[in-house]
Amino acid sequence: SIHQRQRTIYKVTSSIVRFQRDFLDKGISCLKPLVLRDVAEDIQMHESTVSRVTTNKYVHTPQGLLELKFFFNSAIQCLDGDSVSSESVKLHLKNIIKSENSARPYSDQEIADMLKKYNINVARRTVAKYREALGILPSRKRRNPYELPLV
Repeated sequence: SIHQRQRTIYKVTSSIVRFQRDFLDKGISCLKPLVLRDVAEDIQMHESTVSRVTTNKYVHTPQGLLELKFFFNSAIQCLDGDSVSSESVKLHLKNIIKSENSARPYSDQEIADMLKKYNINVARRTVAKYREALGILPSRKRRNPYELPLV
């Protein structure tokens, strides 16, 4: 039974690697949307088996030590019909906020509009949800009153 468990873990991990090859080679911006069902169908096992196998299991990758559950994430539809992972959207959001003028930080709506330049169509509420998940304050609390705004 231990050998069966090892084979199952190997199958699941191999499937994840096939789906997420670009992420492993290039980084978080290339993380693809992936759900348990995709891997389950690929290896012809039940979703609940894939879920159990990936719980509390870690894999050493070129991107660091990651929990197998990390690779499963939701999809955000792009304007061109393609899709990106929610983690990739969070990375864009973090970079936009990092580059903002602290005297006039961007509102959630402005960030949503800026994401459209990356072909990512999200609502203001989604930006707020991701910003909060990343532990980033709202614009009014990010404002630095001691810096003069560039007009």
